[in-house]
Amino acid sequence: MNYNNEVKERWGNTEAYAEFSAKTKGYSKERFADINTGLEYIFRDFAKLLQSGAVPDSPEAQELVKKLQDYISENYYTCTDEILAGLGQMYVADERFKENIDKYADGTAEFVSEVIKMYTKRQRSRK
Repeated sequence: MNYNNEVKERWGNTEAYAEFSAKTKGYSKERFADINTGLEYIFRDFAKLLQSGAVPDSPEAQELVKKLQDYISENYYTCTDEILAGLGQMYVADERFKENIDKYADGTAEFVSEVIKMYTKRQRSRK
C-alpha cells in the first residue's frame, strides 16, 4: 500500500506525522521494506491467533496488540492509546486496510480491531 499523498493530506499537520517524517527521513527503501515486513509478521500472528480460536481479550491477543503498538512507536511514530484506537477503527472502516490485513485470514482485520478496542479500553480504566 502506498498512500503517501493521502497520509500527508489527512495527517500532515499532526505531531505524529512530524515525528514520522523526522524518524524515517534517513530510512532507505530497504529499511522501509524490512519494517513493513515486520509489521506484516505481526498481522500474520494475529491471523494465527484468530485461527487458533483465541478471543480478543485473551492474554496472547493483548500481548500481541502491545507488540504492535510498540513496533509502530519504535519504527514510525509514538503510537499512543488514542492513535492505536484510531488505527483499530481504520483497519475495518477503510476497505483497503481491511483487504490488506484479511489476506492473512478472513476476519483478521475485525479481530485486530476488537483486540485493540479491548486493549485501549483496559488502558483507559487503569488511568
